[in-house]
Amino acid sequence: MTVIVLIAAPEGLRGHLTRWMIEVNAGVFVGNPSHRIRDRLWNLLATRIGDGQAILVEPSTNEQGWSVRTAGKDRWHPTDFDGLILSARRRAASRPAL
Repeated sequence: MTVIVLIAAPEGLRGHLTRWMIEVNAGVFVGNPSHRIRDRLWNLLATRIGDGQAILVEPSTNEQGWSVRTAGKDRWHPTDFDGLILSARRRAASRPAL
């Protein structure tokens, strides 16, 4: 199973994804596309996401059984923590003390 989450996506991307997957909630798509279709969808999303964010969760042969891809504004990004993939938020630049 494949899950794609779109956050602040440009118009048209959600409609394009509904050709291949089911939208179970606003911006959350679930389906079982082939590896080839999944890669082509991801290339389209990564090039058109703009200031939004796209997250793809797909089957993988690791310990968890899935992997994550992200594109767009990196609000969250996958981080390897001793073989476990977790989502982390980038730290804001620290401000100098006054």
